[in-house]
Amino acid sequence: MTASYPALRLRRTRAHAWSRALHREIAVSPADLIWPLFVTDGDGVEEPIGSLPGVSRWCVKGIAERAKEAVALGIPCLALFPNTQPGRRDPLGKEALNPDNLMCRAVRAIRDAVGGDIGVLTDVALDPYTSHGQDGLIDEAGYVLNDATAEVLVGQSLNQAAAGADIIAPSDMMDGRVGLIRAALEQAGHHNLQIMSYAAKYASAFYGPFRDAVGSSGLLKGDKKTYQMDPANAEEALREVALDLAEGADSVMVKPGLPYLDIAVRVKQRFEVPVFAYQVSGEYAMIEAAVAAGAADRDAMVLETLTAFKRAGCSGVLTYHAPLAARLMNG
Repeated sequence: MTASYPALRLRRTRAHAWSRALHREIAVSPADLIWPLFVTDGDGVEEPIGSLPGVSRWCVKGIAERAKEAVALGIPCLALFPNTQPGRRDPLGKEALNPDNLMCRAVRAIRDAVGGDIGVLTDVALDPYTSHGQDGLIDEAGYVLNDATAEVLVGQSLNQAAAGADIIAPSDMMDGRVGLIRAALEQAGHHNLQIMSYAAKYASAFYGPFRDAVGSSGLLKGDKKTYQMDPANAEEALREVALDLAEGADSVMVKPGLPYLDIAVRVKQRFEVPVFAYQVSGEYAMIEAAVAAGAADRDAMVLETLTAFKRAGCSGVLTYHAPLAARLMNG
């Protein structure tokens, strides 16, 4: 039987920093981080993103330099998102299939810079390539077509695999696309290429700065509620995860992160598979706004939120604060 007060004083183990470290239940390290990076066209280009203070779009050479930085910091994986030139966008997102598009060039540049010392996660969705800003092909009424879109996503995945991607991450939320992508990768001989599915991606208000970063915010017509999940639903998220795992996903993602920690917990407890969270652009922007207002300490907030993800059972976190967090963890 557990002792009671005063024989038991829980504050005893909190009295000193060394003791708090000794009794800490959750440990967070740079190995838990995935660093999202935005790729843009040009040579020697860095474009600061106004709605994401401290985050920039980088040219392909700049992405290679960020890869070297990540390796030095102990960050194991980069996530790439392209800001496709307006002239290369069209209603069908054909640039996604171009073997020399920004994403593929950036993957190859990372390989040239650091070899296999870091993992490369590539986003699979059509919103960075379409002139209407939706994640897929649309009909005359503006409805996103599921099966026709999934066919293009398969081609996009094979294109990125050929460029040297390590993890294919479908973020589109089309039904059945994981199974189609897995079958195509197997047929093409990419047996060890992972799929990290955006299995529980919500139609969230937290994505605004990201859409600025990839150049789709001014293009988007309508919303994404017919394919991204309703924020009110939790059981549906478990059904989505179950489907994607059955179709061949190696890991799953919950997006956004902090507003959906309950989903991460339930997914981990139900399926006992690797679960990742994306601390999305709106979450990052809120932290930066609080810091700018003098209302918070950035370092403390970053480490506390990352600890929350680990406490919820996440294997890792996609966060724009990855380099800062790694430096803090490395001391």
